[in-house]
Amino acid sequence: MTRRTDWADQITPEHHTDPAGRGFADGADQGGADQEGDGTGFRGGGGRRGRRRRGGFGEGRGDGSQDSGPPSSSRAEKKGEPPTDPGEKARAICLRLLTGTPRTRKQLADALRKREIPDDVADEVLTRFEEVGLINDGAFAGAWVESRHHGRGLARRALAQELRTKGVDATLIEEAVGQLDSEQEEATARELVARKLRATRGLDRDKRLRRLAGMLARKGYSEGLALRIVRQAIEEEGEDTGDLGYDGG
Repeated sequence: MTRRTDWADQITPEHHTDPAGRGFADGADQGGADQEGDGTGFRGGGGRRGRRRRGGFGEGRGDGSQDSGPPSSSRAEKKGEPPTDPGEKARAICLRLLTGTPRTRKQLADALRKREIPDDVADEVLTRFEEVGLINDGAFAGAWVESRHHGRGLARRALAQELRTKGVDATLIEEAVGQLDSEQEEATARELVARKLRATRGLDRDKRLRRLAGMLARKGYSEGLALRIVRQAIEEEGEDTGDLGYDGG
């Protein structure tokens, strides 16, 4: 847990994540470049904090000296000239993408590949970013699970799939989704149904059940759990569901 805090302090702006999870976008959950901003974890930040990160990265090079100024890539950008050195270009790309928005190593690697950065250069830069804590897939996965579950009500299955599309290692995914137990998942499913139940009043009973159970299924809940919770919610409104032929489980 300490590691996650250290990581977040290095790559997030002054506005930290709220427990409900606003900030991660699901615009690219299914692959491709992220459009972070949907409501799940880290708020975007200003460029001022990003500039401090570039300085911090330079100070951590291990030569004991302090930077006399920003990296050459930053100086070139200020002059309107893109960096020509592949390493400088890769660092500039990664720092820009990380400004206010955590990313996994795979997301950054994909971005560098699209910009035609040589694989060996990209690997060296990404490894260095991991060493200084600017990339931390374990912390990313943990924050993603917490924010997406509380902010969007996603179940463990859906969360694991999202993290797989972002290139997170299976072991890290397992650790992250392990934050949620069955009781928490069921409680969240009940809250989701309670919020949607009123909007289905007046519909045919079977149609209500299908609509509400389908909503839970899309968020990654199992069919058995979804049907049981929806049936119980409808019964609590006084509607008989005994002829549905499903006992739950």
